[in-house]
Amino acid sequence: MQQHELDQLMKECASDAVQTAEEEFNVKLDLTQDSVANVDDVLLSFVDKYHDKALEDNAVFTICNIYGAYIGEVFKKMIGGTWRYDQSNPDAPFVVLDVNENSYAFSGICYERLVNNSNISVKAYFDKALANHAQ
Repeated sequence: MQQHELDQLMKECASDAVQTAEEEFNVKLDLTQDSVANVDDVLLSFVDKYHDKALEDNAVFTICNIYGAYIGEVFKKMIGGTWRYDQSNPDAPFVVLDVNENSYAFSGICYERLVNNSNISVKAYFDKALANHAQ
């Protein structure tokens, strides 16, 4: 995948996250730092609304990737960075946002909150990532 294709895909995924949050839960995501906290609620709202269907493989993959892209695009707008498609494990490729020497797996933190531990906060992860780049 070419870099411009990956960049376009992540922008489209972030746009899908905005649209889905609005249509499904009447939650407005506006690509600002403050809106990242709403992603925590949206992720759990999928389970509340769709129960086990939200935790099926295809649903989890889609939900985590679009909201991970959303968080990453907010971060990228604030700090910068480059999306990278990591295929080091061909059975489980993933996308990270590289910023200097750091890599952020925003879709991974969405997965952790949605599937493994509802007490994990994507907003806290986002804030910690921001703190890594504070002047």
